[in-house]
Amino acid sequence: MLESFQLEARGAYPTVAHAELQGGVQPSISVTRRQSILFVTSEIADYIKAGGLGEVSAALPRALRHHYDVRILIPGYRQVLSQIGHVEEIARLPASFGIPACGLGRGTTQDGLTVYVLLCPELYDRDGSPYVDSFGADWSDNDIRFARLGLAAADIACGNGDHLWRADLLHLNDWPSGLASAYLAWRGQHIPTILTIHNLAYQGIFDRNRLSHLGIPDAAFQINGVEFYGKLSFLKAGIYYSSHITTVSSTYAHEITRPEFGCGLDGLLRTCAEQGRLDGIINGIDASWDPSTDPYLVSPFSAENCRGKRANANNVRENFGLALSSGPLFAVVSRLVHQKGVDLAISAAETIVSQGGQIAVIGQGEPRFEAELQALATRHPGSVGVKIGYDEGDARRMYAGSDFLLMPSRFEPCGLSQMYAQRFGSLPIAHKTGGLADTIEDGVNGFLFGEPSLNRFKDAIKRGLEAFRSRPRLTAMRRAAMKRPHGWDRSASRYQEVYERARQAALA
Repeated sequence: MLESFQLEARGAYPTVAHAELQGGVQPSISVTRRQSILFVTSEIADYIKAGGLGEVSAALPRALRHHYDVRILIPGYRQVLSQIGHVEEIARLPASFGIPACGLGRGTTQDGLTVYVLLCPELYDRDGSPYVDSFGADWSDNDIRFARLGLAAADIACGNGDHLWRADLLHLNDWPSGLASAYLAWRGQHIPTILTIHNLAYQGIFDRNRLSHLGIPDAAFQINGVEFYGKLSFLKAGIYYSSHITTVSSTYAHEITRPEFGCGLDGLLRTCAEQGRLDGIINGIDASWDPSTDPYLVSPFSAENCRGKRANANNVRENFGLALSSGPLFAVVSRLVHQKGVDLAISAAETIVSQGGQIAVIGQGEPRFEAELQALATRHPGSVGVKIGYDEGDARRMYAGSDFLLMPSRFEPCGLSQMYAQRFGSLPIAHKTGGLADTIEDGVNGFLFGEPSLNRFKDAIKRGLEAFRSRPRLTAMRRAAMKRPHGWDRSASRYQEVYERARQAALA
């Protein structure tokens, strides 16, 4: 894999100095430097996260920095600025159309990653998540907030941000950064851009009357551009104008080219696949997911010695109001939404409880599911425990203490929970879709069911209960799950290949 390339020194790259030779001659000098990658994201687990994107944004740049000069660009949310420490403002990015001016700050993570932060209090200094307010409603100016992110990424790539650094390639993530590749295209800049789709269901759709506010040319509002069923789609813009598209599992990359999973973009994504511009690269999980060293666990354990699981299981039972039991413990660690198949888990609970099993649930989401789960716990005291919300320590101890993780997602681009569970010796019971199909071997390190129906889900649960009653089989499956490769090395290597292909295409 190419890790660096030859660059002719010129003024656009002020970090490369011209030699002053005798007679005043200053020929171009060929120097070797690492390729510069700007990783553009709307969340990062170091400071703020709403889902899996935050975890990936924290882990993937770290896996890549051994090969590239990789830096992160993120909006300056209140939560980011309160945690990152010293941020030096290094540039002012001008207002454009309806997008306000902002400062460009530069800081570092605790382990030395450079982070560029957009300093614009009017857009980002708010309570709530990156996308919604404290009541769960989308911010009314999300189009401006994330157009500002995309425009800043394009400016940095063009050398108009950090005067000591510019990006050779942009790695964009989901709809909030999708306009970056479009802004570059409209400027006639051929800088390679990679867009990773973490969940196609979230597309950043806005009314067409926002075009002029966002600096989008009228000519771009067409099927070969940003238009999506009469509206503007940030995600479609990113897909159409980016050099290459990746998504977070091989199976999901195939699924999204079909109408049932394509969310209206399957035709465009089929074209990308036919052009060789679409790849699926499974996510990894970071090294903190190690049951032998995790500080959140009440007792450590390993694939060779799982005795510590029982102490974690008893802690979960106590924490969730469950009776002490030697029966199987099932966990649900999830957003409580239809996509995650929470209704299937609720309906299957009676089967689990009738077989002597217990269920611990943590998560939040749709009010109707929260209410149904609380009612389920009331009907089955000592057998079902529910906590609405999320706590990292509780979640990790649930993975560590449970025997099975219920994950009946109707679709799942990648999924991290099943990998966390496997690493901690909990066998996932999951729908065979997306990243779940790519990371779970049925009957080896978990259980899969092919149709997202209650009967098929219950069949898989019954197979899990049979394995639980056979201690040698349960032990073998736990070990297989815990020893499955879970890290980022292989994924980072695949991204290197994609980066090089995109760079070569830009040079052609």
